[in-house]
Order: sequence, then C-alpha cells, then structure tokens
Amino acid sequence: MSLKDQLKDQQKLAMLAKDKARLGAIRLLMAEIKQREVDTRVELGDQEILAVVTKMVKQRRDSITQFEAAGRQDLADKESAEIVVLQEFLPQQLTEAEIDALIEQAVAESGAAVMADMGKVMAVLKPKIQGRADVGAVSAQVKTRLA
Repeated sequence: MSLKDQLKDQQKLAMLAKDKARLGAIRLLMAEIKQREVDTRVELGDQEILAVVTKMVKQRRDSITQFEAAGRQDLADKESAEIVVLQEFLPQQLTEAEIDALIEQAVAESGAAVMADMGKVMAVLKPKIQGRADVGAVSAQVKTRLA
C-alpha cells in the first residue's frame, strides 16, 4: 500500500473517531501533498511524500522554538501534537551508530578527503537518510568528519 493510500485510510479513521487534532494534521499534510502535485503536475511517489512530511516536521519544530520564545506554550503544544501525528508516516529513525556507519560508508564510497568534497558525500547520503534522520544534523556530522 502506498503512503498516500495509508494517509487516506488514516484520514477516514480519524473522521470516524472524531479525533479533530489528528484529522487536522492529516488534512494539512494531504493539502501540502496536493499543492505539490498541482505545482509540479506530477503525482508524488512515496519518496517525495516522505520529503514533504520531513519538511513539515522541521517547520513545526522551528515554530515550537519560536512560540516558546514568545511565551505561547498553547501554540507550541499544538505544533508538538501535529509532529507526533506526522512522525507516524515517517520510517523508523536511524540510531547514532547507524548514522555514523552510513557517513563512513558514504565518505569511502565518494572518496572524500577534504571539506570541498562535502557535496559528494551528502549526495550519497541523502537518499539513504531521507525521512529517517535530520539531514541538517547529519550534515553537521559530515562537516566535522571532513574537517
């Protein structure tokens, strides 16, 4: 079953359960997917949908820090609840050891030795970690590895 079909099923279940918070988060995700499809005129596959989910989770994390800094804990809690729902559609997150192993493998595979080769390493890594780890954090790890 494709990720899009899973989303539709979960949307129906949320409607039947009258879970407004969950339904709202799923509807936001479905709207973003539909918007991307309309913009690109291409139906999104599972990898593209994972990229959308990952981006939405990142946006919510950024919003949480801003809401907490502004003293709006009610809005931060709402964003946190949306993150929980969105993360259900992401694959199992990688552990630190798995990330380190993937970085070493990518460095060896790309033949990177200096900081200028970081783009090559990230090009190898990104498809492997998409939706399974924070790309920004992994990028920082690669930077320290190559420095």
